[in-house]
Amino acid sequence: MLVRAVVLVALVSIAASARAEPENTHWPNYQEGDFIITDYKFASGQTLPQLKLHYRTLGSAERNAAGEIVNGVLLLQGNTGTGANWLRPTLADELFKAGQPLDAARYFIIIPDALGRGGSSKPSDGLKGNFPHYRYHDMVDSVHRKVTEGLKVARLRLVIGSSLGCMHSFMWA
Repeated sequence: MLVRAVVLVALVSIAASARAEPENTHWPNYQEGDFIITDYKFASGQTLPQLKLHYRTLGSAERNAAGEIVNGVLLLQGNTGTGANWLRPTLADELFKAGQPLDAARYFIIIPDALGRGGSSKPSDGLKGNFPHYRYHDMVDSVHRKVTEGLKVARLRLVIGSSLGCMHSFMWA
């Protein structure tokens, strides 16, 4: 009986650590925020009084004379999970450390939760089946507005994503 209890505790501990959010505090200027778009009109014609897009940023923004960010990089998530997936140490260390392709000391990195995922507006927030129908266009448009209107990014140096985010990057192009 004791052996079963110990094995159960070990399995729960392993599962909990695998599901834990990544450690974010060591990335320069790490921040999380929400961008709210009021009266958002979806391509379907439906509207939402408030559309929330959750995002994370790291790195330092370089600004032009107009105060707009010119060193932005947009990382788009895959079909499952959230933007936090990019911050898992096994991936983030290979991307964001000094000298790596997306060196956080060189770029202002924007990592959103896609519409319908994570901290962004989604059907499970309460509207369920009454949530407006959304498609790729709405997902790309809402993030574009967050980047340009919310964060005041004049120029993205790179738009890249995995899975769903890869499809969105084609649409950005």
